[in-house]
Amino acid sequence: MSIEINHVSKAFDSFQILNDINLTIPTGELVALLGPSGSGKTSLLRIVAGLEQPDNGQIVFHGQDLTNAHIKERQVGFVFQHYALFQNMTVFNNIAYGLRVRPRKIRPSRAEIKAKVDKLLRLVRLEPFGKRYPSQLSGGQRQRVALARALAIEPKFCCLMNRSAHWTPK
Repeated sequence: MSIEINHVSKAFDSFQILNDINLTIPTGELVALLGPSGSGKTSLLRIVAGLEQPDNGQIVFHGQDLTNAHIKERQVGFVFQHYALFQNMTVFNNIAYGLRVRPRKIRPSRAEIKAKVDKLLRLVRLEPFGKRYPSQLSGGQRQRVALARALAIEPKFCCLMNRSAHWTPK
């Protein structure tokens, strides 16, 4: 799915964080946004994901203007900088969360959820950790749980925040 960011601007009070940003990301491309703290990377990703609205500009996914679309219509997975894991839920339940809260009509069965979460635990190499809690994991393991949770909803696009120090090559 291609993404076009057209003339996007965003200000917080009198501070202009994004000014006329233009970027095209072709389908299948992996893009890294680099810059110092406060340069607008997070704001831009939050706008693309639909967590914030731009003051000006347009967000286009595969030719469709989704600037004002509900976050659900965008189908974007998001891994927050501090992971945003539920501390009172096991790793398994954190990953399953997005599937379990879907409307009944489109909610997978318990067996389908279990199969999908087990597959994602294998993908992120955390199979033995499903019954643990986030506080029992390393930073890198927590980040992999957050990635698995983002992938569970089968997003068309995924935003990964800048805590790259915890990503492992595998």
